[in-house]
Amino acid sequence: MRTARSSVCRLVHFALHVSWGERRPLPVSGQVTRVIATVFVLVISFLVSERKAFAAGSTIDLARAVVVIPADLSAREKKAVEMLIDEVARRTQIRWNAVSDWPKAEGAAVVAVGQAAGLEKQFPQTIPLLKKQVAAPGAEGYRVQAAGKGTVLVVGNDPRGVLFGVGRLLRELRMARGKVLLPAGFQDASAPQTPLRGHQIGYRPKTNSYDAWDLPQWEQYYRDMAIFGSNVIELIPPRSDDDADSPHFPRPPMDMMIAMSQLADDYGLDVWIWYPALDEDYSKPATVEFALKEWEEVFKKLPRIDALFVPGGDPGATPPKVLMPMLEKQAASLRKYHPKATLWVAPQGFDSQWLDDFVQILKSEPKWFNGVVFGPQIRVSLPELRKLIPAKYPIRGYPDITHSTNCQHPVPDWDATYAVTQGREVINPRPLGQASIFRYYQPSTIGFITYSEGCNDDVNKFVWSGLGWNDKTPVIDILRQYARIFIGDHQAEAFAQGLLALEQNWKGPLIANTGVEQTLAAFQKMEQAATPQDLLNWRFQQALYRAYYDAFLRERLTAETAQRDAAMSVLRQARTIGPRIALIKAQEILARAELAPVAQDRRTRVNELAEALYQSIRMQLDTPRYKGQPGRGTSQNTLDTPLTDRVWLIKQIRFAIDRIADNKPLELNLDDQIDVINYSLQHPGDMPPGSFYDDLGDPARQPHLVRGAGFDDDPDFRRSSMISFDIRPGLPKAWTTYALSMYDGPLQMRYTGLDPKAQYQVRAVYAADSFRAKVRLEAEGKEIHPLMDKADPATAIEHDVPLAATADGELTLMWTREPGKGGNGRGCQVREVWLIRKGSEK
Repeated sequence: MRTARSSVCRLVHFALHVSWGERRPLPVSGQVTRVIATVFVLVISFLVSERKAFAAGSTIDLARAVVVIPADLSAREKKAVEMLIDEVARRTQIRWNAVSDWPKAEGAAVVAVGQAAGLEKQFPQTIPLLKKQVAAPGAEGYRVQAAGKGTVLVVGNDPRGVLFGVGRLLRELRMARGKVLLPAGFQDASAPQTPLRGHQIGYRPKTNSYDAWDLPQWEQYYRDMAIFGSNVIELIPPRSDDDADSPHFPRPPMDMMIAMSQLADDYGLDVWIWYPALDEDYSKPATVEFALKEWEEVFKKLPRIDALFVPGGDPGATPPKVLMPMLEKQAASLRKYHPKATLWVAPQGFDSQWLDDFVQILKSEPKWFNGVVFGPQIRVSLPELRKLIPAKYPIRGYPDITHSTNCQHPVPDWDATYAVTQGREVINPRPLGQASIFRYYQPSTIGFITYSEGCNDDVNKFVWSGLGWNDKTPVIDILRQYARIFIGDHQAEAFAQGLLALEQNWKGPLIANTGVEQTLAAFQKMEQAATPQDLLNWRFQQALYRAYYDAFLRERLTAETAQRDAAMSVLRQARTIGPRIALIKAQEILARAELAPVAQDRRTRVNELAEALYQSIRMQLDTPRYKGQPGRGTSQNTLDTPLTDRVWLIKQIRFAIDRIADNKPLELNLDDQIDVINYSLQHPGDMPPGSFYDDLGDPARQPHLVRGAGFDDDPDFRRSSMISFDIRPGLPKAWTTYALSMYDGPLQMRYTGLDPKAQYQVRAVYAADSFRAKVRLEAEGKEIHPLMDKADPATAIEHDVPLAATADGELTLMWTREPGKGGNGRGCQVREVWLIRKGSEK
């Protein structure tokens, strides 16, 4: 009872953290309501799960158990038993024996594993025990039950059911050195709700860790995924949009691909191949012939292929009318070696014409074609795609769970500090966010194989697998099981809550998020209580790395923001103390960030954990030391990136000093020198009354931006505006972030309370992108400017707003990009907007 009470207290503390650790506080009454609701949900969830687990109020001691199996167990079922014995031994130093005779000793602890028919045939004593629990019908289902004193049954509906039943037992066991316990009365009869549940694991240089894994590591990861019910893995061929070699490869890509396919088959897991069509022109017979020979080499060498997935783009850029005939030939080639294999295509990167062509081809219902994949860079939403595609073709999800920005499902309103330092492939546990994404995919798909670029997204994989098995499972329960099996029962509750806290670290402005310090304190407490095995555990190290890194950034950001504010305060005194003196003092203040850096103890710990992660799991968090590809999880490269725009400010201050000095013979008066400072710092001067300014990349300074549905209902931002980043160094603060809309969706701003008789001018600064889309601006249906290229480097543009657009005192500005374009969907990207009431502007 004391344990339950202390756990509830921890939940209350976490609820307070979640409810009051945000940036935009509610009124007191609203905060209290939120806390009560949060505490209620968490406590009820906890108590329900605890009651299920400890129904009998005690545990079964399995330390001396034997694993009893039918003599006719299949090879894959034996592999599941081997996994059970090995995984228990790894955590307890107790190695169970597998036997085909029921122990004669009275009260002997037994874990019986197999299918019901085999168990009943060889072990009649299991018949009455099996009748106590109704089996869950369906492929891959299982029953796990504590069937009596010292007896546990793991009964699969089929060989995969045996594997997943073993996994369920492992998730429930309380294991420590010399100890194996199971809550008495535990039982779970279950079958998966989602037929397809898996993850892409590409052995290629672009990943932040996978390229350094050898077969034993891959086998362990296969096991880890199977423990949570994953039934498929997706491989990548030797030639993709990547370098041909990696300094980390322990064996050649083709050899590894063959071994990984065989390994999956050993466990009875499906094998998909992500195979991009990279050649330049498949309308040429010679190109098609080359591709057929190249792909056939893979098909005939791999022992198992269940499906081939070809992305239409990202990478690749072949019109569907050319691509599909080539793939029909590849399908025939594939089925020479794997007769039951299926072929799937994703219309990634397609513009509107190519998508129409693709849909028309599918309406002819080609017999060789089996299904469609929904992934990044598809110009229509998943529900829209489902309506377009003939019903006979299923859709498989390909959600990006690995990236945090400039991606399919970015972190909403992420702080720019994280974007410029931790980057796209940071260690990114987003359990609640991933649950929202899962629910978006679920109604329209038969399941998922997630898009992953390494082990940085490890937690997200298991959230998807857990929800794929049973979408009613509370996310916190999945995290508890994750922590129990991968960290240990002694830290399970604290670690599960810590993962939720890491996600909360990314909510709202970092500088105001005091929860970051609480999260670090919680992980430091776990660190102090950790066993030597915990400290060597890569999953434990990953969470520590993030907790220390986040807190290091916040401490730095607080100091550097104070320095910037102090420098700007001095510049505002230029008229009093003299422009040149103000400029020199401001420059000295800004230099303190480099001359006297803060949080060096935390920085040291981050570096230590980066080294530990390279040693334990080969995470390549740094380019010089670990040969990681820049931008691919190399968050050590950017550890000391300036967190304000001080680089730009110092440059502009020096420009102002030189400008004033150069004009000394002209004897600039004080007003002229102040103008030089304002010009150098891009200070626009005071706006006339009735004017408005929005910094569209700052959630606190975008009052007129129409935000739309929001992440929970719209996780790929088809109906919402979102914030993204320009991480190039040396930009002013307002230019490092911007708002954008995706594909043909408009980016809108809404104004009310305008003067119907006044003339207004809109001034805007756009953001460019590697995807060079033009942008158009209109007001109330009236064009302000036609489609135009966005300047890079950026510059402000100004246009008068038609009087008719504001005649009723309201105004909607709407930006759209070129209609029908494909690619990554970006284009409408706006940094700053002024709506200026003309008449007295300086």
